[in-house]
Amino acid sequence: MRVAAIQMNSGPDVVANLQRVRELTTQAADAGARLVVLPENVALMPSSQASRVQAAEAEGSGPIQQTLADIARNAGVWLVGGTIPLRVNGDPNRVAPALLVFDPAGQVIARYDKIHLFDVEVPGESKRQYRESDDFVAGGPVRCVQVDDVCVGLSICYDLRFPELYRQLVEQGAQLLVAPSAFTAQTGRAHWDLLLRARAVENLAFVIGANQTGVHPRGHQTWGHSKIIDPWGRTLAAAETMPGFVLADLDLEQQRQTRTRFPVLSHRRLIHNENP
Repeated sequence: MRVAAIQMNSGPDVVANLQRVRELTTQAADAGARLVVLPENVALMPSSQASRVQAAEAEGSGPIQQTLADIARNAGVWLVGGTIPLRVNGDPNRVAPALLVFDPAGQVIARYDKIHLFDVEVPGESKRQYRESDDFVAGGPVRCVQVDDVCVGLSICYDLRFPELYRQLVEQGAQLLVAPSAFTAQTGRAHWDLLLRARAVENLAFVIGANQTGVHPRGHQTWGHSKIIDPWGRTLAAAETMPGFVLADLDLEQQRQTRTRFPVLSHRRLIHNENP
């Protein structure tokens, strides 16, 4: 399977962001991509939470979802739609950070809401604080989705720091792990490549990290460097800091042979914490 990771510098203009998604997805499809992964917050990096709430849609309807469906259908690809804001019943001031997967007919076949929210103070000179729980409602459950003959495990950005999530995805059969992201420049410089490769190696899985890049409203700066990693931790394709996309071919037979000859996944012993 040929796959693509799209790298964006999304801003506050939803229409402009989605037009750029259309252009890059079409280009990736023309280059042979069957699966295209978009970054976190792909439709909107807002100047305020109020504008994010205003742009939020009900699940199953709205211009963002319709446009992503049209893009998948017109390009004839499976589209991992980054994250978009969906409304939350009973919570008018926050939204769900929802990852929707579209099939080549433009139908939504899966939804995953980000489980782990980025409530941290990033070390360093700026000591900037992030509180995603002020803007978002954490979700779940753990989700895999079948894409042609490949089982794809869904995750988002900060999820990358929680390996137990990926163990559950692999237990559900995941061969490919996707992580639409908006990793900050500071944490990305320190940990982005490390985390992507660790999740690949420990699970003998392919990993796609599609990241935001550059400067966004409210002074938010993201790292870029979107990557596609193979199950041995090797980088198959990598972007730098400009918007665009990268492509790689996934050798699923080689992965199968590696998991058979190097059966680390069957050697786990600390699976259950049971009292003697």
